[in-house]
Amino acid sequence: MTGEMKTVEQQKKSVAGQTARMELPESLSVRELADMLGRSPIEVIKQLMRNGYMASINQMIDYKAAASVVSAFGYQPLERPKVTPKPSVEAAARDKALLRGEKADRLESRPPVVTILGHVDHGKTTLLDAIRKSKVTASEAGGITQHIGAYQVNVDGRKITFLDTPGHEAFTAMRARGAQATDIAVLVVAGDDGVMPQTVEAINHAKAAGVPIVVAITKMDKPNANPDRVKQQLADHGLVIEEWGGDVVCVPISAKTGQGITDLLENILVVAEVAELKANPSRFAVGVVVEAGMDKTRGPVATILIQNGTLHIGDYVAVGDTWGKVKAMFNDRGQRLKEAGPASPASILGLNQVPQAGDDLKAVVDEHEARAISEKRHSEKESARVTPRQVVSLDNLHAKISAGQIKEVPIILKTDVQGSIEPIKSSLEKLQADEVRVKIIHAATGGITESDVLLAVASKAIIVGFNSRPEPGAKRLADLEGVDIRHYNIIYNVVDDISKALGGMLEPKYEEVVEGRAEVRAVFASGKNQKAAGSYIREGKVTRNSSARVIRQGKVIHESRISSLRRFKDDVNEVGTGFECGIGLEGFNDFRVGDILEFYRKERTS
Repeated sequence: MTGEMKTVEQQKKSVAGQTARMELPESLSVRELADMLGRSPIEVIKQLMRNGYMASINQMIDYKAAASVVSAFGYQPLERPKVTPKPSVEAAARDKALLRGEKADRLESRPPVVTILGHVDHGKTTLLDAIRKSKVTASEAGGITQHIGAYQVNVDGRKITFLDTPGHEAFTAMRARGAQATDIAVLVVAGDDGVMPQTVEAINHAKAAGVPIVVAITKMDKPNANPDRVKQQLADHGLVIEEWGGDVVCVPISAKTGQGITDLLENILVVAEVAELKANPSRFAVGVVVEAGMDKTRGPVATILIQNGTLHIGDYVAVGDTWGKVKAMFNDRGQRLKEAGPASPASILGLNQVPQAGDDLKAVVDEHEARAISEKRHSEKESARVTPRQVVSLDNLHAKISAGQIKEVPIILKTDVQGSIEPIKSSLEKLQADEVRVKIIHAATGGITESDVLLAVASKAIIVGFNSRPEPGAKRLADLEGVDIRHYNIIYNVVDDISKALGGMLEPKYEEVVEGRAEVRAVFASGKNQKAAGSYIREGKVTRNSSARVIRQGKVIHESRISSLRRFKDDVNEVGTGFECGIGLEGFNDFRVGDILEFYRKERTS
């Protein structure tokens, strides 16, 4: 029995057939009341809201408010005898400071910043539109509605900021650039469709970011909506909702009819209260670029999410490797702003160049400081292009463990078939060395995508491909960002390599250098019982001594060496980009139109 439950039992002092009694002080915090009741703070805050009281987790409430909650949970409230408290040392010191006129750095509550994540067709945009229509009044509209990538809504006098991002790729791309802009992720799952592969990706991206998740089961107006099935699928992926004994808030909604929209917004505010989001509005503003572009008449325009402080018209700012003076600010309704406080989105004019999404903004004293910061960032960006940063790799893993830099090894696992995921995952998660453990942050089937690489950058993870190859764009991004991608086709080798890396005994690494890729456009006979692939070289080149693999729908189905390479009827040693040729592979005849042939060689790197 927990300490919380003991407190409840001690206070009951009831006999059979009588209502349990609970003594309450003149005032106490919401957290203290939750502890006394043996309930979660979220449950207590929800009950307070039902009773007409708005309070955060550490806010003090009076006897009357506490008694209303205690009664709702089946107890008879009794007022505890009053005791005059002695002033604390901290309170006395604070009072002295105020008398001397010292200014304390006071933190104030700020609105939560929310991102909507989920599968492509499950209604993310429809939900955002429904929230906006229901919570932006005619008097607020004022100007022409603009798409600036973020907007605020008002819920009973309290604000919520929504980031209108296209999905978890954009969410993770901002994290990869060092911008942790989101406080709460709303996971949208269609009630008629259930959890899909992109839903699982969104869950894992949000978990890796350490962001609280609120589930919105959409399309509840459809007759075939099955919320219980969705809840079971969520539980299978580690999201156990409140009514099933977990801590994940789940709200059934319909963006079409408006069902559950208000309930969803109220639950977002409750989760925000528990998170205790604070900021100091009196300091210089810091923020992050949500999106940016060039306007033909107004010049560079950037949508900024202010994370701390307040941005004013006339402030000098350094944004990424550019700078400027804020000449004008607008909200998402096109209204001019004089200032923008914490968690507020604002579209600003006055920058010298267009910044990138994810760049950070810093308001400074004058033009000289703004220029100096932007020039320093520009030189750092140029040097980073010359030397790609190494996130983490199996080669440097033991050194980082020895230096105490990492306590767990995040791994992204991509396999060709679903059946391979569980045995590899369970084997890797059993590995441990010097109190450092392996953690699978995302596992799925299919090719390695740019989204996987972005997650690896943001989470400092290693990508393991089991009979799974990276898409061309993903490979280029991985090379640019220094992400380690390892390829295997035997489970034992996966576990053995990572085990050796943890212990610092990994064998020398041979890195694959991809020389080119071709697309199979025709299949024809080439000698007795032999077939060749009529191929178009899409990038790079192919040579007679290349190793090659056949990739079909993102899965490797064969690896061997080139047995023949022809242009028309002539044997050739090399064919470059943009040309067609006939290619034969050792021990393989099952070519199909649309197959991708990847040509590579291996080089020792360590």
